[in-house]
Amino acid sequence: MAFLTHRTSGAGWTSAWAPDHPVLEVLRARRQSSSKPGSRTDGFRVALALEGGGMRGAISAAMVSAIEECGFRDAVDVVYGTSSGAVNAAYFVAGTTWLPLSIYFDDLPSRTFVDFRRALVRRPIMNIDYAYEEVVRTRKPLDHGAVVRSPIKLVVTVSDVDALTTLAATDFTSTEDLHAALRASAWLPIAVRGTTDFRGRRSVDGGVLMAHPRTQALRDGATHVLSCSTKPMGSPRGGVRPGTRLVIRYMDRLEPGLGAGYRRALEALKDDQGDLARQRVSPAPRGPWVLDAAPLPGTEPLGRQEMRPWKILQACRDSFTLMASMLEGVPEAAVRSGEVSSVPRLALVKGGRPWA
Repeated sequence: MAFLTHRTSGAGWTSAWAPDHPVLEVLRARRQSSSKPGSRTDGFRVALALEGGGMRGAISAAMVSAIEECGFRDAVDVVYGTSSGAVNAAYFVAGTTWLPLSIYFDDLPSRTFVDFRRALVRRPIMNIDYAYEEVVRTRKPLDHGAVVRSPIKLVVTVSDVDALTTLAATDFTSTEDLHAALRASAWLPIAVRGTTDFRGRRSVDGGVLMAHPRTQALRDGATHVLSCSTKPMGSPRGGVRPGTRLVIRYMDRLEPGLGAGYRRALEALKDDQGDLARQRVSPAPRGPWVLDAAPLPGTEPLGRQEMRPWKILQACRDSFTLMASMLEGVPEAAVRSGEVSSVPRLALVKGGRPWA
């Protein structure tokens, strides 16, 4: 959890996003009117879409912390998440984003979670049991029941290996059904061997066949989408690079055609970039509208397997600052110049929960 500080200077204002973007306007209007999920009168369907990407999920986690801190949680109707973005989405729906944000710099940067040496003895380099059974259940416990009961709908994308399609998992039948969806959405091929079971289907990471969950939000009829992306604006997205070919071959061994589906998802993500950039500063006259929030151009990217806590924490601070500034109408120039920044706030916890 953090808050913004501001220092004045004579710098002129410019912006990488339209300050009156339709997505921002509907969020602000709902906050102003104290609109609540399930009882809207404006006729809109506002979606939040959270990208993951391993440790890059720290970025979308910080963004949803800013959304909650600034009082916009109740302005959202449905939250979509993929991979680490899915667990960020679940904590947001449960109403606790500041504590799980620390997972990325307190609990995950260790060889207990990721250790490439395990590949030498043919073991998974990523310990998904540690992340989801120890951290999510015990150290920084997610209130699964609160997610299931929430009027804010959660949609977790999971790649169905058997059907070669993306499953938009929602309407969870139990807390265990929800937990299984979160694990399946983060079952990253190669990092975790084989497939996992979700609702009786062989499943892997939700980003394999649909690179960003905003695609599902639009398919489901969202009128406004606040998209939280974890790579800097203007950085190369998607496309098939040399290292990706190994992953594609591995996926095709899991199921013929899975690798080709992954390739198509990457190419679709690359094709989206120009339109998303235009929509930030010049929204289309008619919806649906998408505002893609991402680290500013020139920001040093956070790696999928980043293990340096200080670098992860800095990315969290920068991402919180960016999102809070977008929501509150602070121009991009103030963010870039350092006139506004976020300050971490500590809290006392007991047994993984806030001290009452």
